[in-house]
Amino acid sequence: MSSEAIKTIISAYFSNIAAMNPEGWIDTFAEDAVSHDPVGEPPVKIHENYRQFIGQLQAVFATLTPTTEHIFVAGNEAAVKWTMQGVSKSGKSVTFEGITIFEVNQDGKIQTTRAYWNPAQMIAQLRG
Repeated sequence: MSSEAIKTIISAYFSNIAAMNPEGWIDTFAEDAVSHDPVGEPPVKIHENYRQFIGQLQAVFATLTPTTEHIFVAGNEAAVKWTMQGVSKSGKSVTFEGITIFEVNQDGKIQTTRAYWNPAQMIAQLRG
């Protein structure tokens, strides 16, 4: 798997979150993909629970704008430093950041994600 192919699938992952496009987002993942988002929470089987994830975003946010600040590729994995800016449906602005480790399979699909970030920071901004 080339670095460019890995960067392309990661770009699609983030652009489909920004678009809140569940079908496009799920298409970036392998059939048996698992997400640890955030790390420390029980892992989620993407294909069983993806609509719930995108649905939560759609329920809370009017807009989401991810920025991938750095993508470090090693083998079939990449570590991505990202910042997410959003505006809630009630007009509150939020900014939160993290690092996600992506493992990409030989078919060019995301096999595993491990996201390191603090959801409490985002929730506090939404309530503030």
